[in-house]
Amino acid sequence: AARPVVSIFGLDGAKLSATVPLPAVFTSPIRPDLVQFVHKNMAKNRRQPYAVKQQAGEETSAESWGTGRAVARIPRVSGSGTHRAGQAAFGNMTRGGRMFAPTKVWRKWHVRTNSNQKRYATASAVAASGVTSLVAGRGHRIQNIEEVPLVVSAEVESLSKTKEAISLLKALKAYADVQKVSSTRSIRAGRGKLRNRRHRQRRGPLVVYGEDKGISHAFRNLPGVELVSVTRLNLLQLAPGGHLGRFVIWTQPAFEALNKVFGTQTEVSEQKSGYTLPTAVINNTDVSRIIGSAEVQAAVRPAGPSTTQRPFTQKKNPLRNKQVLYRLNPYAQVLRRAEVAGQNKRAGKRTHQKSASKKFLEILKAD
Repeated sequence: AARPVVSIFGLDGAKLSATVPLPAVFTSPIRPDLVQFVHKNMAKNRRQPYAVKQQAGEETSAESWGTGRAVARIPRVSGSGTHRAGQAAFGNMTRGGRMFAPTKVWRKWHVRTNSNQKRYATASAVAASGVTSLVAGRGHRIQNIEEVPLVVSAEVESLSKTKEAISLLKALKAYADVQKVSSTRSIRAGRGKLRNRRHRQRRGPLVVYGEDKGISHAFRNLPGVELVSVTRLNLLQLAPGGHLGRFVIWTQPAFEALNKVFGTQTEVSEQKSGYTLPTAVINNTDVSRIIGSAEVQAAVRPAGPSTTQRPFTQKKNPLRNKQVLYRLNPYAQVLRRAEVAGQNKRAGKRTHQKSASKKFLEILKAD
């Protein structure tokens, strides 16, 4: 996001002389927390409602026997002559009964998300796609490509053959990401393999175009490759699983249209009514570098001693320290002296009892 311009690559993978300014959306704050929150809500809106059959577990004739027969009052199958007769039915604790709280299709499946939050998350995902470390950390094979974001010329939108798309990706040295997808294709574990979800695979590059002149036919058969118009950017594609850093290949018209789609921090978007890009709370996150800069160091006071002297005397407890007590309450000393004098006086009046005489003890111990 620090580069003012981005290079453009041709069909042969060579860098063209023309460049394009970096759109303002790539300077948006990257908010993983917001992206995960919005992605979770948006993913819920694609679920298909499911429920058990409404009559499941209750398609039998059963009625409680009532009290007085020393059995539970659960409904029991009517009739006789078979094992099923007399067995409990209907309840969720019974064999062949319905489940507890049967699921219904009118559950609240969809979740509404604020438009501003969705736009903020989308802008963050686009900005993250321009950070090499995030794209590589997500698992995309971009070690050999020349630049991120990767912008190709406008003539790519006119490609219509898959072999042309493959030759383009190989020329850009981005085909390794498609091969990674092919090697990860595996059969799904669980019942989903029987429900038209037989295979699982990773995500490959996302191709963003300005106008579809055949490009969707060229790339649609490549495993893991997805296509989307620049006016319909989707967070579910820009950050699959809520994880930032999707490898995006932009066509030049799509890249130049980003300022019209998202606007800038000061100019309003043409597509989104009254929307401007979010501004970061702090532009430079390297706080230690800011503090150590010459401008800041020239304005701060010199460092003082490591230990500072206490600006007041240590607080002492008057209940334990008599000198502090006498300073706070001078009369306490008078009371203390009177108390000590009283104790001495009482001690002087106390008489010691004389021990019993030897003759008395002899009489006491005699028979």
